[in-house]
Amino acid sequence: MNPNVLEIILVEDNPGDAELAMRAMKEANITNRVMHLKDGAEALDYIFGTGDLSNRKDENSIGLILLDLKMPKVDGIEVLQRLKSDERTKNIPVAVFTSSSEDPDVRECYRLNVNSYIIKPLDFIQLGNTIKSTGLYWLMINHLPEK
Repeated sequence: MNPNVLEIILVEDNPGDAELAMRAMKEANITNRVMHLKDGAEALDYIFGTGDLSNRKDENSIGLILLDLKMPKVDGIEVLQRLKSDERTKNIPVAVFTSSSEDPDVRECYRLNVNSYIIKPLDFIQLGNTIKSTGLYWLMINHLPEK
């Protein structure tokens, strides 16, 4: 599997956090295409090729989904549930990347088979470093099954 052809999906409603995430990945020389989606409904449409994004049909090109939990329209837990319950997307690594350290959120995400639960550091530099480490791990170090 060539990590340079896999896409990263960033589902984040905070424009500042999204910009920082994309900048951190670029600084870490992660050359994968990053698609920023602003809420859970947009993420589901994009990933499953429905709604306004019905022309996209290749979920096999997704290498990692960075998913915020607290979002408008469709929250991250519902997105995670849909992804992990669908045969086409259940093996895509999903890293929840959120400010919520609430135990019920953590438990529910792991019950739904999240691959990683990361609490966003409040420090700007630590946040960038965490995003870099996450991207490098899931795209370069971790070995995924063939699609």
